[in-house]
Amino acid sequence: MRDILAALDRWYAARLPFGLATVVEVSRSAPRGPGAAMAVGPDGEVVGSVSGGCVEGAVFELAQEAAESGTARLETFGYSDEDAFAVGLTCGGEITVLVRQVTWARDPAFGAVAASVAAGEPVTVATVVDGPAPRGATLAVWSRTAAGGLGTRGLDAAVAADARGELALGATGLRHYGPHGERREDTVTVFVQSFAPPPRMLVFGAIDHAAAVARIGDFLGYRVTVCDARPVFATPRRFPEGVEVVVDWPHRYLRGTPTDARTVICVLTHDPKFDVPVLREALRRPAAYIGAMGSRRTHDDRLRRLAESGLSDAELARLRSPIGLDLGARTPQEVAVSVAAEIVALRWGGTGAPLSRTSGAIHPREAD
Repeated sequence: MRDILAALDRWYAARLPFGLATVVEVSRSAPRGPGAAMAVGPDGEVVGSVSGGCVEGAVFELAQEAAESGTARLETFGYSDEDAFAVGLTCGGEITVLVRQVTWARDPAFGAVAASVAAGEPVTVATVVDGPAPRGATLAVWSRTAAGGLGTRGLDAAVAADARGELALGATGLRHYGPHGERREDTVTVFVQSFAPPPRMLVFGAIDHAAAVARIGDFLGYRVTVCDARPVFATPRRFPEGVEVVVDWPHRYLRGTPTDARTVICVLTHDPKFDVPVLREALRRPAAYIGAMGSRRTHDDRLRRLAESGLSDAELARLRSPIGLDLGARTPQEVAVSVAAEIVALRWGGTGAPLSRTSGAIHPREAD
């Protein structure tokens, strides 16, 4: 969608209806992933692709029909090899495509979504795919606001809350609810598409604990980088596939790396010559979480060194140290769980207390 948004915004600004086909689900070796899109605009102009060519002709006809009729459709295309003239995927996979009409009246938030994507501002768009809610209805969700609607206030509230969670991770996929947002039901299927890159997790210190933290960070949806100045430790084979490993001085690498309000920084070097310079850099830049490993004695010494380096009390207060929640963790894997728990709790305002000892809603309802 991001690749074709400029053309879609041009049609939308001119108040010209168009048909939009979006891949909402894939299986096996499908050619393109969820979120891939193709649109048919005025005079049959086509932008984008949902399959790399396999079923584009059929999807073109569906999108053109949707642009004219306003009726949303859900179609699945699977493997087709026996008949050379059949419409299907030759790769052996399967894709499910939602095709709907986009107009100024039907999608009043589309322009704002396009502007946010162009500006690099994270936004999530939730679209009803199936169920008793109106198919093709959309809800655009930003960090603090939302626009549009999926049919009921309860469904809007539940999807908006979940969409903000997906937005924090840049995730895209299908979610299931009851008609009024009940999370234990699956009568309504909603496609949640986040227009934001995954947040970054920067792990400094290529020790055994770093491998465990990197693994759980990858599991939570972060784009993980491990950095250490010691090449004997900073080797890709020691870390999960997909984790970037960098050999550099931590503070120098961080100085040249952009961070934002979603970035997580974990300093596990446990050595003043590494962790004090990188923390001095980290505590003066945007980040959602900055944690450092060490004993309480190490923490006190580190705070003293950081204060002597010129950091203010407000800057030092951002440091989560010793890192993690008190779970009684011993192994690197258990420590990684405690670190991940603290990151999640800080993101959503959780207390870290056992739910069996708390009262009220487990997931606080967001304001309408």
